[in-house]
Amino acid sequence: MDVALSKPERETLKAIYRLTVARHVLNTQAHTGDLAEALGVSPGTVTATIKRLADRQLAHHRPYKGVVLTPAGQQAAVGAIRRHRIVERFLSDMLGYPWNEADRLAGSFEHELPQEVEDRMFVALDRPTTCPHGFPIPAPEVGEIDQLPPLYALEPGDVAEVAVPGSTDPEVIAFLDTLGLRPGVQVEVREKHPFGGPLVLRVEGKERTVGERIARQIYVRKQEQRKESA
Repeated sequence: MDVALSKPERETLKAIYRLTVARHVLNTQAHTGDLAEALGVSPGTVTATIKRLADRQLAHHRPYKGVVLTPAGQQAAVGAIRRHRIVERFLSDMLGYPWNEADRLAGSFEHELPQEVEDRMFVALDRPTTCPHGFPIPAPEVGEIDQLPPLYALEPGDVAEVAVPGSTDPEVIAFLDTLGLRPGVQVEVREKHPFGGPLVLRVEGKERTVGERIARQIYVRKQEQRKESA
């Protein structure tokens, strides 16, 4: 879907998507205050942008209730997320930027790209399936993105590839790096202690222990096969 969007409109669509569709909770609506916090702008600015999206039939807004995306708005949001992830991959693969810087840098110029440039970037990158953080790049013209479960949702014997959000605290990223938990790395759950206890993982041939709080900040692409624990 080729929809000409301003930077505020595109960012607001992405934020609404993340607060509603991506949570897979029925009847979830995004509230102005939550959107303002996510976008780092005032509630008044968010309200004005939402009104423009509603006028273009990309969102439904009920005062004091919240906002949801229309089917067209959802598709436009997924397209915006796709563009962001392609630009991140370009910055990482072609220009050599670290994966944890790509998210910030992509947002500074992705909105100015013509669609044909995005399309050529994707082909030049050999049609990648994930962004540098490990999250899926959705196909064009789809209305929803496959959501990845947190690492803590896995059980002993499960094998998965790691994905780390760009919004993760830099200190947490540095800690994960010491454990070898980087985007794309394969992990196997060896043990899961009960009552919110830690996970014991095999990462690059070594056993690592990760607490529940950290394990809920990491996401995974679960592999179909299951390894037998030695």
